[in-house]
Amino acid sequence: MKNCLTSLFLLLLMQTVKSQSSSQEISLIPTPVSMVHKEGYFLLTEKTLISTPGADEATAHIASQLASRINRAAGFRNAMSSSASASGIRLMISSSEESLGNEGYRLSVNPQAITIVAKKPAGLFYGMQTLLQLFPKEIESKTPVNHLSWKVPCVEITDYPRFAWRGLMLDVCRHFFTMQEVKQYIDEMVKYKYNLLHLHLAEDEGWRIEIKSLPNLTKVGAWRVKREGKWANCKAPAADEPRDYGGFYTQDDIRELVKYAKERYVNILPEIDMPGHSMAAVASYPELSCTPGDYHVNASEEFMVWGANGQQTALVDNTLCPANEKVYEFADKVFSEVAKLFPFEYIHIGGDECAKNFWQKSDAIKALMQKENLKTMEEVQSYYEKRVEKIVESKGKKVMGWDEILEGGLAPNASVMSWRGMTGGIAAAKMNHHVVMSPTDYAYLDFSQGEPTTEPPVYASLRLNKVYTFEPVPQGVDPEFILGGQANLWTEQLPNFRAVEYMMWPRALAISECVWSPADKKDWPDFVSRVEKQFDRMDIAEVKYSRSMYDPIITATKDDNGNMFVVLGKEMDNVDIFYSFDETNPDNFYPKYTSPVPVPKDAATLKVITYRNGIPIGKQINIPVTELRKRAGFKS
Repeated sequence: MKNCLTSLFLLLLMQTVKSQSSSQEISLIPTPVSMVHKEGYFLLTEKTLISTPGADEATAHIASQLASRINRAAGFRNAMSSSASASGIRLMISSSEESLGNEGYRLSVNPQAITIVAKKPAGLFYGMQTLLQLFPKEIESKTPVNHLSWKVPCVEITDYPRFAWRGLMLDVCRHFFTMQEVKQYIDEMVKYKYNLLHLHLAEDEGWRIEIKSLPNLTKVGAWRVKREGKWANCKAPAADEPRDYGGFYTQDDIRELVKYAKERYVNILPEIDMPGHSMAAVASYPELSCTPGDYHVNASEEFMVWGANGQQTALVDNTLCPANEKVYEFADKVFSEVAKLFPFEYIHIGGDECAKNFWQKSDAIKALMQKENLKTMEEVQSYYEKRVEKIVESKGKKVMGWDEILEGGLAPNASVMSWRGMTGGIAAAKMNHHVVMSPTDYAYLDFSQGEPTTEPPVYASLRLNKVYTFEPVPQGVDPEFILGGQANLWTEQLPNFRAVEYMMWPRALAISECVWSPADKKDWPDFVSRVEKQFDRMDIAEVKYSRSMYDPIITATKDDNGNMFVVLGKEMDNVDIFYSFDETNPDNFYPKYTSPVPVPKDAATLKVITYRNGIPIGKQINIPVTELRKRAGFKS
């Protein structure tokens, strides 16, 4: 009996130790440059002092942010001090930490103290983000969590970013997002050490920034008829329908956002997309067009026909006219006011997807081409871009544009954001121009991330495991000209902020690691494990995310005899796939997928679900056999 009790005690002890050990598991994203996990932990209590010896205002503000996060989740109102302390949490600036650069930090946790040291305040801020990930996941709670032991595992971390440009783009034009939602976007991105918010502010579907010298841009251009349905498949608005869907940011709003972002070490890159994607501007000021007529802000009805290789033909002229001097007066007014609002050194001038078929019909464009000896429509756009570059530079800013600005000749000092793959970025870098890599094949977060029939409808897919292979510096390119990388989130199919979050996470976690962490630190199985821990935190923070990484990748093939087979791939090795064709809902007692499965002759629906360790982990997906036939290449 005694031996049995002893064995039971040891078993319970081992389970307790195991539980404590797992609760102290370190799952940081992005992974740091160097980390050593040590025995023991620091225990945070209401008596823990937060000290900032020799602090400047910026350091004191970071300490205040940390205290606020702790108070929100733990309910502790920790005292703060500018004097040195041998215990507690210490935030320190040290000019001797040259190797850390402007955004690096050292984080040391032992049972007596937590110390974050950096060369610059930005480093302290990123060190704080790492520290918050070391706390129990309940630190993400919006209300105090009682009866929790706030332990931080002992660790030594040295960390700094690989790239200075670590961006996320938010399209606020297709659908307008409120000030509070943009602030929330900033709050979520800085947790994973992003430092650049690219705001897409002008589009066919809305103009989102107040320009005082051009009031119609927000009086007319910020509003459209509301449509709910598949993008580019809606009816054109009738003349009497109310134009009350949309919104814009006042100049005071922009100043508030810039200040909010600066306090979180985020720069805001404003984008005014021209000369294409300019329907809202043309609706506001029709005289800017090459094609006289009445215009309205697009309400998601189709007005562009897409051809091979992304070529576009406009059904309605949505461009500014490069042959019209009023366009350059307009640009001067816009960029004068934008430059004063945004302190960041760059202004993004767009330049993408400019349909030129109406230019080809314009007598004014033909006269311009003869006068300036321009041979092609691409050279016409290049003429426009070079004049706009001079305007932007006259405001003390640098120009950045999408990679189409390379066509017809790149403006002398322009930087390129490469989105159509990396080809444009490679070409620009080899011409000694700076580049931000944001290629569609790795960094477009509006692409579906799982089974397309269960996702917002879009023309391409991008799974998490593909995103994680993003490498911003292509072979043969001088890294000196690669500023960094960026993920882009276009919002045609994202009408609310919960939909935005769903498309961001977890793919933005992968991009964060690609632009912060050393390339040789990337490890897919380890990354997935850490993502799952972040899911736990997001649940508590009430942040929406996709679990598509658990779902099967469904493809279909056919043999020479016309027999169809289903192939079920997966992103994660440690899940099992179960399926049915008999219209019942499968579980883990159903057939387990191991190899391509022939589709029964009379089957109407394939149903699949994933399990791990006997527990369902993905959603059930029901896909019609008619859809499988399309994927297999059957014509009907």
